Amino acid sequence: MTPAARRFLFIGAAAAIAIPAIAQVQNNVAPAPAPAPTQNTSAPSEPASESESPPARSQSPMESDTVEVSAEDLVLEPPPPPIEYPSYARRNPFTAGALDPALSGLGDDIWGDSSGVFLSGLMRRTQTPLASRWAHIALRQALLASARSPRGVNPVDWAAERSWLLLRMGEADASRMIISAVDTDRFTPKMVQVAVQSALANSDPLGLCAFHSQIPDEERRIAPLVDSMCSALNGEASSAAAQIDSARRRGSVGGIDLVLAQKVVGAASDSGRAVTVEWEPVQALTAWRYGLSTATGMAPPERLVESASPQLRAWFARAPLIPFRDRLESARIATGLGVFSSQALTDFYSWIYDSTDANDLSGSDAWQLRLAFAATDHADRLTAMRRLWGEGEDDPLLREASRALLGRAAARINPNPELQSDSPELIASMLAAGMDRHAARWANAVGQMDDEFSDPAWAMLALVAPESAEVDVSVGRINAFIGRDESSGKKRSALLVAGLAALGKLDIGAASRLNSRYGLNIQRSSPWTQMVDAAARRRQPGSVLILAGIGLQARDWDAVPSSHLFHIVMALRNTGQDFSARMVAAEALART
Repeated sequence: MTPAARRFLFIGAAAAIAIPAIAQVQNNVAPAPAPAPTQNTSAPSEPASESESPPARSQSPMESDTVEVSAEDLVLEPPPPPIEYPSYARRNPFTAGALDPALSGLGDDIWGDSSGVFLSGLMRRTQTPLASRWAHIALRQALLASARSPRGVNPVDWAAERSWLLLRMGEADASRMIISAVDTDRFTPKMVQVAVQSALANSDPLGLCAFHSQIPDEERRIAPLVDSMCSALNGEASSAAAQIDSARRRGSVGGIDLVLAQKVVGAASDSGRAVTVEWEPVQALTAWRYGLSTATGMAPPERLVESASPQLRAWFARAPLIPFRDRLESARIATGLGVFSSQALTDFYSWIYDSTDANDLSGSDAWQLRLAFAATDHADRLTAMRRLWGEGEDDPLLREASRALLGRAAARINPNPELQSDSPELIASMLAAGMDRHAARWANAVGQMDDEFSDPAWAMLALVAPESAEVDVSVGRINAFIGRDESSGKKRSALLVAGLAALGKLDIGAASRLNSRYGLNIQRSSPWTQMVDAAARRRQPGSVLILAGIGLQARDWDAVPSSHLFHIVMALRNTGQDFSARMVAAEALART
């Protein structure tokens, strides 16, 4: 082969490599205008004299316009990796969290020497919701703590386990806080799976785009749809439409799941393509369907929302594009679970009040709440409170939400023995809002009431009141309560004695005698009770709360053994969580 022919082959190879990139530019982007010639502002150089000019030589047509390219020149160096996270912006995955554990009363070392593998297994097996609203709140604080991860577990996987449990508790916002504390280039497959669920729970398809290339094999069916949504959200409308059409042809995802993704693409790219969502054939509301529909401001049908789990209702309660009125029932469920606070639900009603026409206010719950807080006459306040207490009376979550809603209003009522018929609900409302010292003011008034009303009010105060409060917790008073207790199997008496003994307000010997006399089953032992006691002895408040969640896996307190309450409250108290211990114990009496 002649040298000229060899040079031609090298040039042809270089041109073949360049063609695909050029074609891509021509097909997708309009050609850029030619740059304007630049003016040379430097001093002109001296022209070369004829004597300095190189001698001309004859060149073949092949040689005149070509430059020889070696094989080594065709091997391109890979570009340097992009720098996504500056070193100063790096986050420590070992302490991923959003709350200072010391400020939450958990101390600096909340997991101690616990095995991370063991705790991860417990969290993964925890069934939600929990029977106790206050245990839910305390567990959320521990899972959100920015504390060193326990031994023997990948810190990113540990963050994923915490985030996954928070999601199953209905805590969509808290779950996102954990995930956002970990850099995406450190995501493990487990974290990617949880992050997908968290983004959907938060009605945030854009949140999928930070890690959409890492979606694992088990999520492969939705990967093309995620890619199309991310393209649309990044302003690549034509690419997004093509990806949606490709997904439709392949048929890996169809029906409403594909239509909802197309709706997100249309909303993000403003393409004007109409999308009709047919909910009639749909029988279940999955995380995908919930997340994409609420992300576009479309509430799923009421029948699907009402049949969804309480945890998904809590997600729906904070969907930002859905009107407050449509989310009110879900907000009440979220409050009953412990996801929303008393103040958050009060604010919810305030927003509804502000958006309601003045002519329609008089018959609304928002108006009744205003009367409960601000009516000039105490009788009018109580009338409004009774109406709100009565709503959802047959549902434990809704009933507890009504109490939490009225906690601050109840604190504005002065203690009075004449209010004996309302006193149990007033005290329970203050406790649901965490106002234990306001509730303790009723101790003297309760002592002057008839037994029918004083017994439930006294039992709550005996458990929650601080040591300085004048509440009779003598054995005689406890015996009188047990003698009048008509609950099945004297369940209320068992919870009372268990709580008082665990809080140190009743001597263990006296509690043992009452337990034997009335068959309260307080001292029953099991592997679980041994584990929670051991965690308390080792001063591991976080481990205690995870184990408490295991012991409170029930819809309501009727299904929780009194022995569980005893060991949970005692473990909380022994790890410095006195407030949570008292609130859990009092809640048990208030809700049975």
